[in-house]
Amino acid sequence: MISSLLYVPGNAPRFLEKAGQRGADVVIIDLEDAVPKAAKTEARDGLAKWVPEIKQSGCQVFARINQSDRLIEDAIAATRAGADGLYVPKVDSADILVRLAESLVPHEKDRAPIGFVPLIEDMKGLFEVRAIAHAPRVFALTSGGEDLATAMGAKPTPEVLRYPKLMIHYAAKEAGVLSFGMLRTTVDFSDKEALRVAALEARDFGFDGATCIHPSVVPILNECFAPAPEEISWARKVVETNEQEAAAGRGAFMLDGKFVDAPIVIRAQNLLKRLEKGRASS
Repeated sequence: MISSLLYVPGNAPRFLEKAGQRGADVVIIDLEDAVPKAAKTEARDGLAKWVPEIKQSGCQVFARINQSDRLIEDAIAATRAGADGLYVPKVDSADILVRLAESLVPHEKDRAPIGFVPLIEDMKGLFEVRAIAHAPRVFALTSGGEDLATAMGAKPTPEVLRYPKLMIHYAAKEAGVLSFGMLRTTVDFSDKEALRVAALEARDFGFDGATCIHPSVVPILNECFAPAPEEISWARKVVETNEQEAAAGRGAFMLDGKFVDAPIVIRAQNLLKRLEKGRASS
């Protein structure tokens, strides 16, 4: 289970040193927007130090790489450093990911193939998102809210971002991959109550987790995207009762005054599977 993903600038040692102590499920070392052009090579070279160091804390480490002429070298450096995944920005076609995967194969002889999280950040990518979701190595999808709004000539309000973010989310679910995000921008982290409301809303929609740019948001994401104890208890009760009812030849039943049929049973089973998968990977 990945509930929280914390961006950390790849050229900021004082943030990188503490990144693994923030409680995030994933630390994303950012080589792209958070790093000025003059410092990008230094940030890339630093992956060899920071990726294994941060992973010692028990979290996963991804790298957000650059597009264009830095794409391949950034990806190779992250792969060699032992990163668990690549955040690939401004993906507007599946071809980009096909070429990237092919370029990394010679550098993965001593490790499993690194997975991709495409960021959908413009209109072309938005309308190609279903193909992108099915591209090689994609295990999650997410969006760049600020970039999407800019591409539309719009302001990054929740109303503007809601529909495109849901399009990306639906594509992820259709492809059977994770979906990260909230139905708003993540740049404004000062209003914690608004963030909590947005995280709970995203979870109701089926998002798996979300990114943040400040460590104070990590506990909110961990709390809001994790199932509550009463939800887990209910799911177990549903699954156990369903087994009993199925043995008696009944596919639907009443449980604690609530009607339960196949979709509700499947939802409970999926919740318990996510918990088991999360424990197995921790």
